Amino acid sequence: MNTKILCMSALAFSLAAGAAMAGSTKGTSALDDPQKMSPFFTDAGMKTMRSGDEFKKAWLAMSEEDRTSIKKDCSDEAIAKQHDNFCKMTKELGGAN
Repeated sequence: MNTKILCMSALAFSLAAGAAMAGSTKGTSALDDPQKMSPFFTDAGMKTMRSGDEFKKAWLAMSEEDRTSIKKDCSDEAIAKQHDNFCKMTKELGGAN
């Protein structure tokens, strides 16, 4: 009986730990990084995007590594849907994969 309780406890713990670890990986897109994204928006809540020329200037000021990361994220349908307008702007700047 004690072995059965011990095994069930271990199973419950491993399931809980797995779910916690899976939940911690959400929001790891470069598009969710406020430090990288703030130059593209006029407000702290990152709701209002800058104009085309200002957006382009911020895009070109980024490192090639950051631009590549963002282009990769925008090629993912789920991420692109969450950041629709931003990804459209990057594609207009030649970021389409």
